[in-house]
Amino acid sequence: MSEQGDLLEKAKAEISGMAKEGLAHPSTKPVLTGAAIGAVAGVVLPIVSLPLGLVAGAGIAFWSRIRR
Repeated sequence: MSEQGDLLEKAKAEISGMAKEGLAHPSTKPVLTGAAIGAVAGVVLPIVSLPLGLVAGAGIAFWSRIRR
């Protein structure tokens, strides 16, 4: 399987696990932390809005989890 397909499978598994296990899943807290950091950055930085910062922070944290 290609690397892209492998990442897609990892992402599906992580999202499914996070949805089923909630805060007990090892990826949930880092992704929520990334979302919070992004939201704060969105408030502080003039170009970035809070929702955009929240989504970007969560996305970066999630990406770093599935790339391992």
